[in-house]
Amino acid sequence: MSDVTGSAPRTGGPATLPLYLTAAALARTADEGARVALVMLAVQRADSPALGGALVAALMVPHVAAAPVAGALADSVRRRRLLHGGGVALYGVALAVLAALVGRAGDLVVLVLAAAAGCVAPLLTGGLTSLLGELLPKDRLTRAFSVDAVSYNMAGICGPAAAAALGTATGAGPALTVLGAGATAGGLLLFALRLPPRSGTRPRRARPTDLLSGAAVLVRDRPLRSVTWASSVGQLGVGALPVVSVLLARRYDAPWATGGLMTAFAVGALAGSLSYAYRPVGEERPERVVLWGLSGTAVPLAAVPWSGHVLVVTALFAAAGFCTGPLFSALLASRERYAPAAVRTQVFTLGAGLKSTFAAAGAATAGALSGLGAVPLVLGTAACQVAAAAVGRLLLTGCRTRWDGPAPARARNAPSGPAGTPPDAVPSDVPSDSSGKGHS
Repeated sequence: MSDVTGSAPRTGGPATLPLYLTAAALARTADEGARVALVMLAVQRADSPALGGALVAALMVPHVAAAPVAGALADSVRRRRLLHGGGVALYGVALAVLAALVGRAGDLVVLVLAAAAGCVAPLLTGGLTSLLGELLPKDRLTRAFSVDAVSYNMAGICGPAAAAALGTATGAGPALTVLGAGATAGGLLLFALRLPPRSGTRPRRARPTDLLSGAAVLVRDRPLRSVTWASSVGQLGVGALPVVSVLLARRYDAPWATGGLMTAFAVGALAGSLSYAYRPVGEERPERVVLWGLSGTAVPLAAVPWSGHVLVVTALFAAAGFCTGPLFSALLASRERYAPAAVRTQVFTLGAGLKSTFAAAGAATAGALSGLGAVPLVLGTAACQVAAAAVGRLLLTGCRTRWDGPAPARARNAPSGPAGTPPDAVPSDVPSDSSGKGHS
């Protein structure tokens, strides 16, 4: 069966997923580690933590601001290997150049370069994940998304750790150079993926209105609307966890818990992703797994104030992280299942950008309210998960809103898939791709 997105059939050879995961892990590890390495580099060379913070902000802000543009461009180009592989490789080159210039060139120069690199960053996260639907057969996608979630978890653990270890042993400049080389290698590996160009007489040019197409889908499509906003609201609490960890470490007089609690959360998330990859429960309706994952995350966090020892708190953080593993895997699967082909990458990049924005807001809010102490903040973090699940449930099962298209018209464009896929999965007014065909 041909892929109706306009590309060749998805063969999904045995080397496809390992090759993709290697490239994604290298790129995402570099992205996570660069945030630590840039701060260390600014301190070591310029004795300026403020410059380090500004560099991280310059690298991170475009993750959100550039997501619509990067997604629209990826959805419109014909040769996607050139865009994704070249973009990831250039991101690595930019990190290596920053390693040479920070503290030696003007601050404005390095800030502009960091911002330019950040504009490519959406291709490393949601942009890469969006390719899985065209690389693998549908019966392999659920596990593929679970394993892809593992690459995010591993990058979140290994990136900062590698940057800190290399930065201490050899200096932050060489550390950032190594991370950049890893990202460049990942970009080059992407050129080896069997991702044929889109068919059609000519590539579709991105238009200004295309920047709103992905956002329109996230508003109109009920399953996507549910998982997008629910997971984003949940990130308000997750973003606050680093601040909560500091306060809990102080409460229990355990300095190691400042980073140890977040490590436990990350390891739990890794275990949850691996568990879901092995046995993907509820894969017929991944949007429901997202909502259950949010509720499950709230329970151990709500129990933290009544734990009597910091080791019990660590176990509860790991349990909360475990619930986020299936949640994230199912979130990726939901985006693939319900996003129309013409705006699929936009849906992935916009969703990732919204989560980053809400996480940053959660961290800022927790910092501002840190005077309240650890107990109110950790309970607020748990409450965010409950509220997120409630918001998601309301958007998924509530009354049809004025944003939803007529059911018969939407059903005609619904993607085929496992039994149980709702007929209102795809809005009727999403622009078609360059081949003029709908999403399979």
